[in-house]
Amino acid sequence: MKILVLNCGSSSIKYQFIDMETRNVLAEGIAEKIGEDIALFTYKSPKFTKKKREMVIDNHEQGLQLIIDSLLDKINGVIADKSEIDAVGHRLVHAGEHYSDAVVVTEHVVEVMRECISLAPLHNPANLKGIEAVFKNMPEVPQCGVFDTAFHQTMPEQAYLYPLPLEFYQKHKIRRYGFHGTSHKYVSLRAAEFLNRDITALKIISCHLGNGASITAIDGGKSVDTSMGLTPLEGLMMGTRCGDIDPALPVHMQQNLGLGVDEVNSILNKKSGMLGLSQISNDMREIEDQVLLHNNPAAIQALDVYCYRIKKYIGSYFAAMNGLDLLVFTGGVGENMPIMREQVCRDMEALGIRLDHETNAKFTSEIELLSTPDSRVTVLKVPTNEELMIALETQRLLTH
Repeated sequence: MKILVLNCGSSSIKYQFIDMETRNVLAEGIAEKIGEDIALFTYKSPKFTKKKREMVIDNHEQGLQLIIDSLLDKINGVIADKSEIDAVGHRLVHAGEHYSDAVVVTEHVVEVMRECISLAPLHNPANLKGIEAVFKNMPEVPQCGVFDTAFHQTMPEQAYLYPLPLEFYQKHKIRRYGFHGTSHKYVSLRAAEFLNRDITALKIISCHLGNGASITAIDGGKSVDTSMGLTPLEGLMMGTRCGDIDPALPVHMQQNLGLGVDEVNSILNKKSGMLGLSQISNDMREIEDQVLLHNNPAAIQALDVYCYRIKKYIGSYFAAMNGLDLLVFTGGVGENMPIMREQVCRDMEALGIRLDHETNAKFTSEIELLSTPDSRVTVLKVPTNEELMIALETQRLLTH
C-alpha cells in the first residue's frame, strides 16, 4: 500500500508519499504561499534533489494536482499511474469530543469539522480545503484523517474540565482538548517498542518541544492529561506563545494599557514566549548560540524560564500518575537541544531522573537512551514522525 499524507494549512500543503511495505518516504515536499502572487513548490525524491520552484498556485486543488503531477513525472516521478496512490491520510486538527480515534473521511466527518471551526478557526477550514481538493482530484481514493485532539479524548473529567460555571462546558464545550496528539502517540509507542516494553504497563511523560510545545501524561498507553487546552496557547512557554499566565492578565491589558482584543491576542500568541522574553528570537537555535557563545543574560534568563516550566509540568504529572517510568523528549527543540534537556533534568534525582551527560551531548538523528544505568526513570530522545503515524493509522483503518 502506498499512502499520500497531507498536512494542509491555510496557504500550504505539506506532503509525504510513503510505501507502507518498507515505510520508506518515496517523495516529499511542500506547496506554500498558495493564493499569493508567487507561490513556492518543493519536491524531493531519492533520485531528485529537493528544489524550490516559483509559480502561481491559485488554490489547494491546483496545489494537490501539482503534487500528483510530480509523483507521475516521467523523469523524477515515483509512480507510473495515479491508481498507485492507494489512500490519502490527512493531518486534521479539531473534532471536539466527536472522535477519539482516526477516522475514514465521510460527509459526517466533514460536518463535524465545520461545526468545530470556532474551536480551530485557522486550521479546520484549511484541513477542509485539503479534503475537498482530494475529492475533486481523486474521487475514487479513500481518505482518512487523524485529529490532533483525538489521542487526548481519553483524559478523565478532572483533567479536562475547567473550573468555570458548568454550563460553559455543557452548552459551548469549553474544556481542555489538547493538541500534538499524533506526535505524543507516535513517540510513546516508538519508545515502548525500542525498550521492548508493554506500553500498557508504562507511565510516560512525553515532551513535544518545538516552536509550539506541549507535554502529555500517558498512563498505560492513554493520554490522561496534557498541557495545551481549549487552544494551543495554554501550557508550556513556546516560541511566540506565552503558555500559562494569570487569566486576569488579558483583561488587565485591555482595561489598564488601552489594548484591544485583537492586540492582546496577537501579543499572547505571536509576540510572547521565547521571542517576547528574550527580545532576541523565537528560534531556539539562536537562543542556544547566545547562551553558549555569547553568555547573553537575556537568552540565559529566557531559557531558565522555559526549562523551569517544563520541570514543573513533569513534577505535576509524576504526582498525577503516582510515578514515572519513561521521560521522552521529541520535536525540533526536544531532539536537538542538549543544554535544554540537561537543564530540565538537573536536580531531578528525587523523581528518579539521572541524565547521562556525555550521551545527552551527542547529536544523532536516531532514538537515543539518555539516562544513566542507575536512573529509576528511563530518559529517551525519540524523533517524532507524525506523517508515518498518520500513514499507519490510515493503513490500519483501511485494512481492518
